[in-house]
This record gives sequence, structure tokens and C-alpha cells, in this order.
Amino acid sequence: MGNLGEFQKKLGYTFKDENLLRLALTHPSIAHEGLAHTPHNQRLEFLGDAVLGLVLAQELYLKFPDLEEGPLTKARAQMANSRTLAGEAKRHGLGEELILSRGEQTSGGRHRTSALADAFEALLGAMFLDGGYDAVRAFILRSFKSGLGEAQEVPNLHNPKGELQELLQAESPDAPQYQVASVTGPDHDRIFECVVSHRGTELGRGQGKSKKAAESQAASAAMEHLKKSQQP
Repeated sequence: MGNLGEFQKKLGYTFKDENLLRLALTHPSIAHEGLAHTPHNQRLEFLGDAVLGLVLAQELYLKFPDLEEGPLTKARAQMANSRTLAGEAKRHGLGEELILSRGEQTSGGRHRTSALADAFEALLGAMFLDGGYDAVRAFILRSFKSGLGEAQEVPNLHNPKGELQELLQAESPDAPQYQVASVTGPDHDRIFECVVSHRGTELGRGQGKSKKAAESQAASAAMEHLKKSQQP
């Protein structure tokens, strides 16, 4: 573990009880390699998940008074998905501070999306216990400023690439890969065809007027393919 003082400066929050911070940074693998009852961050993760959900729900409710329950729920879920939380954890340098078992560290646990997302939620739980709701709310709003604090319209609710990545990374740390299969048409009216694959297997294809649009269509096709394959 690095210097917790420097880490707290990065967070913009200083813990009164530094033991809470250490607990938030302790991965469950520690208990598996050491004593079975060694404290780790899963209970704080549970608490932090609830706190994050409340803060985002309150802000979305106040910011978008015309939005109904369904879109609000979807917006909150998209803002707090594991990919986003892991990104925030990386931005704050949380991975370098994680307390991991030797095996977890060797297998790349400091960079694993699930470990980073869980630790970020645990950090929020620890911050809530240490400083109360207002302190953790201020930290969350700073962290989600680009997606929420400055938003004038509801976050994009249709994000096939993000949804596909989250679905795949629930089973594997490998991200989906996108490739341009072909580009046709004149310069002023090009059609891109993109392929998305995962671990060497093609999952879907899509077309669009831009590479980004084609990738989005490919991700949508992949989601449909995966849903059908999971049906009994």
C-alpha cells in the first residue's frame, strides 16, 4: 500500500478514522489466503452501493422533474455501472492502493474492472460512515460532475457498446473488440460495416454512416445474439 496521506489528497477527502479507509481498500482475496475471518471490503461495498444509488436518485429526481420512474431508474443504473465506477477508481489511483492477496495481485487484480468498481463502492461506504451523508454526497457529485452535475439533459439511455461490455465483463475480464470490415460508397456518402468479437468469436455486425454508428449497430446485434443464445 502506498502513502495514504497522498491518496487522500487525490480524493479530496481526509478520513478521521483511517482504519475505515484501509478496510475499504482490502480485497476479499486477503481472507482466502489468510485467516478466514480477516475483515475485507464487501460489507462496505454493500453500504456504498446503497449510498451511491440514493445520491444519484436524488440528483436525477431534482434535475429532471418531467422524467418518469422507468427512465430515471435506467439513467441511474447506467451512471453507476461497473465500467463507470472502475473508471472513477482508476482516475483516483485506487488500484495502486488496494490490499490484495499474492495470487490476486499476480493475476492482475489491481486493474480488474470488478475489483476496482467494488472498491470504489466500498470507499463510498467508508466515507459515509466517517463523514456522513453530506461529505460522501459532495464527493460523488464531484466524481460524476461530467455525467450529472453539468448535464442539462438526461444521460444517454441507449448505449449498446457500454451495455455489451458490461454484460461480457461479468463473465470475463476481456473487452469486446471492434473492427471495420468494409467501407463502401463515395467520400460524401460512405457506409461503414463493423464487426464486434469477443475472445476470437464474432458476435455481431452493423452498418452506419460513421464508424461510431456502425460499432453501435454491431453492439446491438451482438446483444440480440447473446439474449437469444441464453434463452432456454
